[in-house]
Amino acid sequence: MSSQRPTLADVAASAGVSVSTASLAFSGAGPIAAATRQRVLDAAQALGYAGPNPLGRQLRRGRSGIVGVIVGDALRRAFRDPVSIQVLDGITSTLGPMGLGVLLIAGPHDPTDPPVDPLVELAAMDVAVMMWGGTTDDPVLSALRRRGIPTVLVEGSRHPDISVIGIADRAGIADVTRQLLGLGHTRIATVTLPFTNDRSEGLVDAARLDALEWELTRRRLDGVFDAGVQPVAIWETPASLVEHGATAARALLAGPDRPTAVVCQSDLLAAGVVLGARELGLQVPQDVSVVGFDGLDLPWFKPDVLTSVAQPLAEKGRAVGREVARLLEGEPPQSLDLPVELVWGTTAGPAPTA
Repeated sequence: MSSQRPTLADVAASAGVSVSTASLAFSGAGPIAAATRQRVLDAAQALGYAGPNPLGRQLRRGRSGIVGVIVGDALRRAFRDPVSIQVLDGITSTLGPMGLGVLLIAGPHDPTDPPVDPLVELAAMDVAVMMWGGTTDDPVLSALRRRGIPTVLVEGSRHPDISVIGIADRAGIADVTRQLLGLGHTRIATVTLPFTNDRSEGLVDAARLDALEWELTRRRLDGVFDAGVQPVAIWETPASLVEHGATAARALLAGPDRPTAVVCQSDLLAAGVVLGARELGLQVPQDVSVVGFDGLDLPWFKPDVLTSVAQPLAEKGRAVGREVARLLEGEPPQSLDLPVELVWGTTAGPAPTA
């Protein structure tokens, strides 16, 4: 024998079978007797042959075995958000047993970066997953369409040629806002996720509201409007991070005509609003009620518990993985909305009487 690594042909010769029969033995499929398969596997073990190259097998099938997951944000921000981590965990826990790998593709670090990472244009992938859906004319989605790559949007708008895994977030925000109205709150503000990829921060005026592009932000803001509330202030943040919620609180709650309740589009933003309110000497919920969205377990926030609209984060990720599997089998795209649930905590209560 040569000192080179053994090949499938070497195994076939040692087992006294053809190369095609040896290949069938490793694939676990096809018309091959159990005794013959075992003889091939025994020969492979004796020769130290680990099996056919999986990449080569995938390429012969016309697949890369890779699912591209476009995070939509810089990884340094995305990995600080438990929402992203839990959804990604649900995706990878579903794809791993299928023998599929994941290629993480980050979004722009800042607005001056190109909107489409070169990996979106060039990397081998069988299916793409776009986290958080983007916009109806998202350049990333346009690039994937040009390449003909089946795509799953997470919380995106509906498209006939694209799978969408979403949640009933608009209805959930409307529900919690109505609860605040029932508690006597009339001055309600809202703290939102980004409006566009320029990631601005500050009070939203009419012109900025007209410029809103992000579907997720629009739906959750529409939920407030659905409850019959015209917010006394809308504060846009550049990302779902605690510090941006605290900045919003310092701006919204410092004046004499401050809102008595703040509806936040994520739990991290809501936690930041609570911390910022306390910096200003306000009590939560006696002076101001704060509600969030996501239903996160935040151990560092205890003994407080956010009043929040909880979404099934891990299940959402698993649903994405199952839809990837469907698309790989040639099934047509489908869309799914998962339910949400209002979870009452310690950060919301009746409106102050004075």
